[in-house]
Amino acid sequence: MPLNTIFRRSGPSDATHEIYRIIVERARHPHFYTEFGVPDTVDGRFEMVTLHAFLLLRHLKRISESASDTGQALFDVMFEDMDLSLREMGAGDMGVGKRVKAMVQAFYGRIASYEAGLAGTEEEMENALSRNVYATVAPEAGNLSNLAAYIRAQDVHLAAFDRKDIEAANFVFGEL
Repeated sequence: MPLNTIFRRSGPSDATHEIYRIIVERARHPHFYTEFGVPDTVDGRFEMVTLHAFLLLRHLKRISESASDTGQALFDVMFEDMDLSLREMGAGDMGVGKRVKAMVQAFYGRIASYEAGLAGTEEEMENALSRNVYATVAPEAGNLSNLAAYIRAQDVHLAAFDRKDIEAANFVFGEL
């Protein structure tokens, strides 16, 4: 058996790509941009992908430490897609690495911010959303509270799925 076969790391599974597809599909739902006032921009879409990835990763972490492999694979797929998207938008090779690194740092910041928001008061969650999702626009009345309520509802909804369902991409996000 050749050495490159022994030491080759397998890439993310088809299920991991499907999990990411489900996240992106939900993040692109027009309701966020028309009803919740999320900016329909590259930044706004990044925020919605980040938010939904956070919710799923949070759930995976709650149900099993062994799900960390799935979480890492999802993280890898997500940022490979971000890298590809930046390249498709014309970012030069020299700048892509720095931009992806900044996106990764932003993602970790969002995780901490949203974790604190879910653990804290409604005001804390709304402040996290204001700083991140609505950083480039002034949200209209009700947008912050509506999106905060959506996040809390999704957090509860995802609790109905076990690790096997998630890892097999056999789940859906709840109602909008």
